[in-house]
Amino acid sequence: MNQIQGDIVDASAPIANSTPTVRVKIENLCKDFRTSKGVTNAVQNVSLDIQRGEFVTLVGRSGCGKTTLLRMIGGLLAPTSGTVHVDGKELWRNGRVDSAAIARLGFVFQDSNLLPWFTVIDNIALPLKLRGVSKAERRERATTLAGLVGLAGFEHSYPRQLSGGMRQRVAIARALSTEPDLLLMDEPFGALDALTRERMNLELQRIVGETESTVVFVTHDIPEAVFLGDRIVHMTPRPGRVHQTVSVDIPKPREVIVQTGQEFNEIVRDLRTALDQDG
Repeated sequence: MNQIQGDIVDASAPIANSTPTVRVKIENLCKDFRTSKGVTNAVQNVSLDIQRGEFVTLVGRSGCGKTTLLRMIGGLLAPTSGTVHVDGKELWRNGRVDSAAIARLGFVFQDSNLLPWFTVIDNIALPLKLRGVSKAERRERATTLAGLVGLAGFEHSYPRQLSGGMRQRVAIARALSTEPDLLLMDEPFGALDALTRERMNLELQRIVGETESTVVFVTHDIPEAVFLGDRIVHMTPRPGRVHQTVSVDIPKPREVIVQTGQEFNEIVRDLRTALDQDG
């Protein structure tokens, strides 16, 4: 592929002097699913280093293993083989997740999954309640987060009273409630209309900048991947492998106007060409 503006690098190649800053280290990760028709190789030999504070976006055709990879990083799905280390701690041991390795992790899905009988504040504070944090402390934290995601004034509203974009803001705030160092996001804006999605991309960029979280973000939307990502990981169709990673050197914070620029559009064009060649 003839990449002009983005820098393509070998995803498995070691990065000089990176050891102190590697947040997530993935080595030879594989996931097989056994069905009545045999074994399906969903993810095969994925190796990737994710740096502390980096925003990595995962792109690829449907069924390429993006969500499967994210769930293995997040401790929700045990790998068949290979390893995931978070801050030097091995995440999976004998098919069981090390709770210490995921203690500072947040997950946001496409569906906000809010409890309809809870208010905004109570939904945000739920992870803290489950961890035994006092009511006063968790409500203070939830109120602060509501303001951070732009929901000041809606703290006592119920999910049915909110727009889709507002519900996703609640989900992001809930994921941030435990002050995660690592935020995993699985197409969180996929169900939103184009204008709301654009606003949420800007808002997410601001929130991540303020919290200094490391983010792994799954999306089918290539412009979204380029707009948000410091680095884009292109995965091939099943079995899912890392085909290439592309660095996006456009300075942050990024405004919507960057999407009209030559550098942005050349990266988008080249990624689309590469994905089209996946068949």
